[in-house]
Amino acid sequence: MKSILIVAVLIIAMILAKIFFFPSKVEKASGPMPAAPGKSMAGGPGGGPGAAPAMRVDILVAQESMSEGEIVATGSMVANESVDLRSEVSGLLTALNIKEGSYVNKGQLIAKIKDSDLRASLKKLEYEAELAQQIEARQKKLLDINAISKEEYDIALNKINTLSADRELLEVSLRQTEVRAPFSGRIGFKNISLGAYITPTTSIATLVQTNPIKMDFTVPEKYSSRIKVGSKVSINLDGSDKPYNATVVALDPTVDQTLRTIKVRTSLPNSGGELLPGMFVRVNVPLGAHKTIKVPTEAIIPFAGGKKVFLVKNGMSVERAITSGTRTDKLLEVTSGIDVGDTIVVSGLMNIKEGQPILAQKTISVE
Repeated sequence: MKSILIVAVLIIAMILAKIFFFPSKVEKASGPMPAAPGKSMAGGPGGGPGAAPAMRVDILVAQESMSEGEIVATGSMVANESVDLRSEVSGLLTALNIKEGSYVNKGQLIAKIKDSDLRASLKKLEYEAELAQQIEARQKKLLDINAISKEEYDIALNKINTLSADRELLEVSLRQTEVRAPFSGRIGFKNISLGAYITPTTSIATLVQTNPIKMDFTVPEKYSSRIKVGSKVSINLDGSDKPYNATVVALDPTVDQTLRTIKVRTSLPNSGGELLPGMFVRVNVPLGAHKTIKVPTEAIIPFAGGKKVFLVKNGMSVERAITSGTRTDKLLEVTSGIDVGDTIVVSGLMNIKEGQPILAQKTISVE
């Protein structure tokens, strides 16, 4: 038992000697522990070892310039006039004077509905009107010699007027059995055949006028004030190098609330018939000369709320939200958010932060 106690005491003594009299080799080699990351051993604010270093960047001083802005849009060709040809009355189709794809003139007869009953009624009215005129003539002679009263003559005259009104009504009904072209244009595919029974809901064919032809396109609402009636736009078709020029004839008075765009309608001649309704076209829309500030596209930072840039104010970086206009592959027009004379950061945007010290290493120009 005594020997066990002696061994335990010796072990404890050796451990204490190790701790206090023989430090580890690791501690000897490493020396004092370094300061924690981000903590300065010395110095402080005002450019000492603890201050954030200034970031070297390229800058641009905003200047006002004149711009011949242009936007590119997509559009569709629209027929100048287009209508489904239908009859005003129901009946049996007895004539169909159209050839699919052919050109027809205004007023040309397209279709005819059976009208034998109406013509029979009209012939009967003609006989009655002839008799009524003879009676009126005799009554007039009798009235002149006071052989009849004025009332009897008026009855005979009223008969003539009534039959004349009935005749006009029948003539209107006869015209309603004819379908004529309301304007000059080209006939599409016919939807019925000769001998069919048609009603006012039956589409006989489509008539389309394509000379002149219209073209509709949309632009963002912010450009609406810079597009005027009478302005010229250029049009290009897929697969064709031939340019076309159109004139703006109207702007939609309302803005699409979903897309925030406004619809523009143009018109252009199409005597050759190359342009067809429904065609897809690319539209170059000049916006006219105007004053603007241009910024290199690499200086723009997109974010969820729109676009922003970094300005330099008192040697520090400052975020500034902007609204943009037209753009090219290198430059972007800034319509608001930047003033003439502002200093814009152009390089190093991936690492820059709000409030970071900035040191300009190069001033660039957009010209």
